[in-house]
Amino acid sequence: MKILVTGGAGFIGSNLVRLLLNETEHEVLNLDALTYAGNLNSLTDLEANPRYQFSHTDICDAAAVNSAFTDFEPDWIMHLAAESHVDRSIDGPGAFIQTNVIGTFNMLQAARTHYESLEGTAKANFRFLHASTDEVYGSLGETGLFTETTPYDPHSPYSASKASSDHLVRAWADTYKLPVLITNCSNNYGPFQFPEKLIPVVILKALRGEAIPVYGKGINIRDWLYVGDHADALYTVISKGKLGETYNIGGYNERKNIEIVHLLCELLDEFKPRDNRESYNEQITFVTDRPGHDLRYAIDASKIKEDLDWTPKQDHTSGFRKTVEWYLANFKWTQQILDGSYKLERLGKS
Repeated sequence: MKILVTGGAGFIGSNLVRLLLNETEHEVLNLDALTYAGNLNSLTDLEANPRYQFSHTDICDAAAVNSAFTDFEPDWIMHLAAESHVDRSIDGPGAFIQTNVIGTFNMLQAARTHYESLEGTAKANFRFLHASTDEVYGSLGETGLFTETTPYDPHSPYSASKASSDHLVRAWADTYKLPVLITNCSNNYGPFQFPEKLIPVVILKALRGEAIPVYGKGINIRDWLYVGDHADALYTVISKGKLGETYNIGGYNERKNIEIVHLLCELLDEFKPRDNRESYNEQITFVTDRPGHDLRYAIDASKIKEDLDWTPKQDHTSGFRKTVEWYLANFKWTQQILDGSYKLERLGKS
């Protein structure tokens, strides 16, 4: 198969591209605009692979997207390109509407034109997978889980833009019979994550001897999904999923933010003890909470388990151990980012 991946230089995208090239025989075209979170240094080990192509393309540029479809003639689309950080969406929502809504519209239109030009087996095999988030469902109380039928209730510009894109994908399936699949995942973590999200912020702030910021009282709960498991789930869905269906992808790893912070500090205590032998936990500082901070997300991933036989490989601690070890071993990768425009400062105070 020829697979077009959007956002393949980003966090989840680069891990997906690596899985596709290292564990399958598919050809991959990576479309990425290389905005602040797109990083080709995450893919240097794949550049010489004859089954890999990269195109510096913004999905907001409809003409460029159409050209990519015409030149590559993909069999499958795995659409991951998105603005994804809630704090940034609070500071600048416009970029989220452009990329997540208009960009997805452009992808759907190009996919529709391409799909309608296909015949026979090529048309029967064509698939468009849209990767989304559990944040479209809003916030849970102390009990309950998000299922594929949970009503949408987005609370941030980011989640509202992703909810909009989900609805577009379903509309193109219903109206134009485009063969689509949608996934909604829980919070990802792991190698190559841009250091604005909780886990890399904690690790890097700790190593720099700086205060480790925790929003509010740290009681917000997320279901943590290792990015390698997510990439595997995405491939499982596009290769085995039933067209028109939505699949929730979770890590079975529900934790309070403060519990994750303590775990990361304890792992750093083990792998790289401070010179004074005190715990990194001493650097934890509680800061003003994020506006509209959802209390709890939790995924019911029973559908993908029962229908597609997928479950995450990483457990409550193994993925976090892998992640801390990766950041310690890849200081150069993070330093190249922190030498640029982003300095681990807080975003989204508006």
